[in-house]
Amino acid sequence: MIDRTLALLRQRPDLAELAAFPFDFDINRAYHGEDVHLASGASLEPVAGDDTGGTYFVCADGAVLYASSEGEAGLIGESVTEALEIIIGGGGLHRMEIGPCLDEKQLLAEIREEEDEMRASYAPDLDARRAALLDGLGLPRRSPVELAFRLDAVARRTDPDHVLLNSMELMAYQYLDERARVPLPDAALAPGRADLQRMRNGGPAAWEDAGSDPARRAGVLRAAQFDRRAHDLPLLRHLLEREAAGRTGHFRERRLAAVLVGLHGHAEDLPLVRAACDHLPPSSASELAEWARQEDAADFGQDPAAEDEFTWIALARRQGRTEFVRAVLIRMLDDTGPKAERLAALSRELELIGDHAQAARAHHNFASLQGTAWDRAAACSKLAELHRLAGDLPSARRALERVRSAIGLDAPAARPQDRQLALDLGSAAEGPAPDTSAAEWHRRGLGRRITEQHLELVLAAIEAGRPELAEETMAHGKVLLKTIAKESRRSLSELSSRAKWAVAALRTGRSGVDPAQSSK
Repeated sequence: MIDRTLALLRQRPDLAELAAFPFDFDINRAYHGEDVHLASGASLEPVAGDDTGGTYFVCADGAVLYASSEGEAGLIGESVTEALEIIIGGGGLHRMEIGPCLDEKQLLAEIREEEDEMRASYAPDLDARRAALLDGLGLPRRSPVELAFRLDAVARRTDPDHVLLNSMELMAYQYLDERARVPLPDAALAPGRADLQRMRNGGPAAWEDAGSDPARRAGVLRAAQFDRRAHDLPLLRHLLEREAAGRTGHFRERRLAAVLVGLHGHAEDLPLVRAACDHLPPSSASELAEWARQEDAADFGQDPAAEDEFTWIALARRQGRTEFVRAVLIRMLDDTGPKAERLAALSRELELIGDHAQAARAHHNFASLQGTAWDRAAACSKLAELHRLAGDLPSARRALERVRSAIGLDAPAARPQDRQLALDLGSAAEGPAPDTSAAEWHRRGLGRRITEQHLELVLAAIEAGRPELAEETMAHGKVLLKTIAKESRRSLSELSSRAKWAVAALRTGRSGVDPAQSSK
């Protein structure tokens, strides 16, 4: 549904002209300088632009996202109507760098200075034009202070559902206003803190509601870790009983619950704490409290900022907050330099939420940091898988080329015995010793993984209508199948049969069901 104010601008050229000058909301500039999309995948429509190259987009929920030509973006209104109220009445408020500590007097002074410059430079009749546009659009007069509060509130909603990405590089636009950045621990803990407060205020029903769900329970325990109160002991016992009974794989929360209970130092809690812990704590009340203090100091503590960032990401992912996790991971990836361990962790987390394109972006950088042929082959094999799952088959093909280069399969000395001869000859030459780390790739699990990725790409290429890619990749796959160990070849027999059958059917124009599938 088109916003009433936007529809009016499109119907009234006189109002559209006023919006374009001097308020720089030009519906004839409804385009952006580069391809962009929202990380969430939600729809995005450019509806206006300004003379700096910035663009106003309407999102699926009606909110207005402003993207500058300098790579910054953020929400500036819950609707086009609200955004225009801020643009018209705020004197360029949405593009001003307003400090977080400005009081009302300072804010008004900033806006007055901006508007005085507009009057002096190009719009001496600014006030008359503002009045005419507000009246024409039927918009109320609001104070700049009220508009600033509205802008601040909506800007904080930019993440996670309105993160703008460059479609080619997949990097996020920076915050239009840094005040919109919510610290990761605070954002991750918010649901748990709300549940903890409900449990404190409510009765058994509230305890059961949050305590029976493992993911919500984890959030409550993390919230209680940083907000400790003496009267929470019965509540903590309830959570520990649930953790001990569930025995999920998330042992850190179970141990945290045991520590939080143990810190109170009650002898009657010893059996419960022991039931929850794999390593038995001490056997007296005083020793229990001391054990809990040591565990707390070593592994937990009361400073959310001291926790690893991936702790908060894992918690939010368990709670099903996919878009929140996606936004955090993309911004973390954008800020990550050549740090292999961190890139690998980011790639794994992005893969877990199903964002294979971003996972491939992280893994591409990870693969470029690998120093040995074995590590490059393994990393690029995984990279090929991520590209394929993201639907980027040309990039998957290039990743497999890097794999074959790393193991020497595209070199003239392709056979294992020829490669070994080349290595032996090279060892007598001057210079660094040759990299022999991948010499036995075909005898190990790496050979199976590499071959599997080639066969999977064959099938994906056929499904995508890329016969030339399927044929080329199958040729390499056949060489790999002849080279890898018998056990690996046997484990891939069904997949290789499907790939061979599909390529044969492609050549002959046959259609139907793969015999390997029809026999199931």
